[in-house]
Amino acid sequence: MGITNRTALIAVVVAFLTGMLATLAVRPPGDGGPVAEARSGGAAATVRWRVPVAFSTNLEVLGDNVLWVVDAIERASGGAVVLRPYEPGEIVPAFNIVDAVREGKVPAGYTWLGYDQGKIPAAPLLGAVPFGMEPWEFMAWWFEGGGREHGEALYGKFGVHPVLCGLIGPETAGWFREPIDALSDMEGLKIRFAGLGGRVIERLGASVTMIPGGEIFQALEKGAIDATEFALPNVDQELGFDRVAKLNYYPGWHQPATSVHLVVNADVWAGLSDAERRVIDTACTAGVTRNLAKAEALQGGVLAGFPDKGVTAVRLPLPILRELERVTAQVMAEEAAGDEDFRAIHASQRAFRDQYALWKRFAYLPRDF
Repeated sequence: MGITNRTALIAVVVAFLTGMLATLAVRPPGDGGPVAEARSGGAAATVRWRVPVAFSTNLEVLGDNVLWVVDAIERASGGAVVLRPYEPGEIVPAFNIVDAVREGKVPAGYTWLGYDQGKIPAAPLLGAVPFGMEPWEFMAWWFEGGGREHGEALYGKFGVHPVLCGLIGPETAGWFREPIDALSDMEGLKIRFAGLGGRVIERLGASVTMIPGGEIFQALEKGAIDATEFALPNVDQELGFDRVAKLNYYPGWHQPATSVHLVVNADVWAGLSDAERRVIDTACTAGVTRNLAKAEALQGGVLAGFPDKGVTAVRLPLPILRELERVTAQVMAEEAAGDEDFRAIHASQRAFRDQYALWKRFAYLPRDF
């Protein structure tokens, strides 16, 4: 081979390798393990994570909060820590994010821990509790009442580090085609319901199924399910539930507060510097407050637009709520009896709520003021 041909060949190879390196810097390969993927070379050590998310990022409040968080992390770190979100199902199924993080398939994920209920019985207590804490109560318990320590201990057993990263207020109690005048109306009802609330509804005779958010509308429209709960009014409206079911029930007894966590592979988390961990913690804490603020700001306008869409917002009668609370207490007691972690975390939450109730009763205006 002549010098000219060798020079041309070398130029082609160099160009190819340069392009490959540039590609890897933007999107690290998934087969290098979580630690290899978590840190890539450059002028300075840079953390780059693929982060699968449980909710579509085009869903306002529920999905777009992770975009705010990752932007805050990148800006606060001066570009040293970069998290790239991947849509539900793009690289990991929406319900399997924690498994993927634990197994090292991805360094981190953004998800609702209630989806782990079948494998980690106590997990829903960190996601949403029927007739449980309201958002600011959960926030206080997590940051100041031992909640974070309970969460880290629980998930640490599975090689995962949870970081509270999002929080919203009450969800709707569900979208129904037919009125719910008594709990007997739940018998035989095919309904999409999640978490501990799903256990309660199932106890009442409903046929409960779990469907990812992006598949609910089609199931509702085709009659595969009769009713559904999912998220806040603005989110449910974006997904089109109001086009099929015209009765939207309140209050969201099953999820007075819903938290979302950034879950990180424990080895990856341990391999970060203190500064890197702090910037992630700080951005997620800011994400919690921004998420709740945006969630609370939007819902009134959505409900105000219901009449124009032929949708009726309905409050569940007090007798139904009291019966739901009674059944919830049974379910919670059974879960606590069967799992030590559930028992410990539930006891911590109840003790915090009992003490907080003193402040709440004296400090805040009564509901009927």
